[in-house]
Amino acid sequence: MEKQLQRTLGLNLVIVMVIGNIIGSGVYKKVTPMAAELHSSGWVLVGWILGGIVSLFGALCNAEVAGLLAGTGGEYVYYKKIYNRFFAFIFGWSLFSVIQTAAISSLAYVFAQSLNSIVSLPPILDGWSQFNILGVFHPFQDFNVKLTAIILIVILTWINSRGIKTGAGFSTVLLLLVFAGLFTIIIFGLGSHSSNLKQVVDFHTSDGSTVSARAMFTAMLAAFWAYQGWASIGYIGGEVKNAQRNLPIGIMIGIFIVIAIYLLANITYLSLLPVTELEHMYKTQNSIAAIEAVRTFWGTNGAIFISVLIAVTTLGSAHATILTSCRTYFAMAREGLFFAPVAKLNKKHAPSQSLYFQGVWAVLLVLSGTFDQLTDMIIFAVFIYYGATTLGVFILRKKMPDAHRPYKVWGYPVVPALVVIFCFILFANTIFSRPREAAIGMVLMLSGVPFYFWFLRKNKQTIT
Repeated sequence: MEKQLQRTLGLNLVIVMVIGNIIGSGVYKKVTPMAAELHSSGWVLVGWILGGIVSLFGALCNAEVAGLLAGTGGEYVYYKKIYNRFFAFIFGWSLFSVIQTAAISSLAYVFAQSLNSIVSLPPILDGWSQFNILGVFHPFQDFNVKLTAIILIVILTWINSRGIKTGAGFSTVLLLLVFAGLFTIIIFGLGSHSSNLKQVVDFHTSDGSTVSARAMFTAMLAAFWAYQGWASIGYIGGEVKNAQRNLPIGIMIGIFIVIAIYLLANITYLSLLPVTELEHMYKTQNSIAAIEAVRTFWGTNGAIFISVLIAVTTLGSAHATILTSCRTYFAMAREGLFFAPVAKLNKKHAPSQSLYFQGVWAVLLVLSGTFDQLTDMIIFAVFIYYGATTLGVFILRKKMPDAHRPYKVWGYPVVPALVVIFCFILFANTIFSRPREAAIGMVLMLSGVPFYFWFLRKNKQTIT
């Protein structure tokens, strides 16, 4: 008998996995590109709030669909019911080619950067640093950092091959450490510089410019990277107890907690650092906002503390992303729409082959680009599918009007309509503001089209 995934995760671990998939490097780094785009601490905070609201609305829509169609693979399962098998496959291929694997690469890269700031990694292959491919990719630039990121991906892939309970337990420990660290920064940061809070709501721009809608949307790309990941819990729907109830509840509780933490953390940074300094950090790309903020009240020891915290946070987020993402490719392979070995489970009932395929591609992406290049590619791609899932709320209400829905999205039809419109605007804006990243992301996603027909031809039997 073919091995099946086991339903072992309760509501508490669902919430842990939601938060663990979201909180990564963005809460420490992304305030600087937002400051560089908006030139005002007040408008930066508005960007974080708007990003949180849109993410919350998207999560509420996703929760209705997840409660109705919960299963291993997340949106891959949903899209087969909402649209068709081809669209579902392109989504799964997009996860593999850019969305989730690039997220793993980015998180591992920031972990390695943080480790480098603590222990100063020795230079490796410095003589090859100028080697490039098409003038875009520099695989050996900062190779000491990239090699460390690669080693992390290998280790976390192995840990997750030991079974989902092991992986979820590891996530819980890391998340508790992250919470302790972030609240320490917030309490001491706001306590020591409470008189600076008025500069947080300053809407005057540093260069005297007017903040445009296009600038806000471009800045929000950074915020959305920080919020990205809440939908990943759907990928392990087949391993969640009472998934129709626990998935929507876990998604909503998790994202409310994250929004609160992000607002408190960024209010702290903006009260400690003037917006002009944040702009300079973005231009020079040689420092992290959270490190410099903590340095203002704890000095060098504070910089070491926050570097360790960033390392732990990105370790936890990379781990959670590796754990959840591979389940989609496993579900696809079980239906003949991915490489056959990926359909196998090991003795721990973990999709180990899917983990290994995912790990190899993530390693190649580490070599391909920088952190911000990878994250802009991810956000461009992921909002196509956030919009598609939200549109699915309308479609399923028509297709399955009498089906039991454990949760119905609040504010229907206004809330899902706003999310769909926003996703379209962000998609269009990214093409103009980040054309190179958008083009690379689109090419990687569409590279799945010939693979789809190849898998169909290879598996002539009926695929259900």
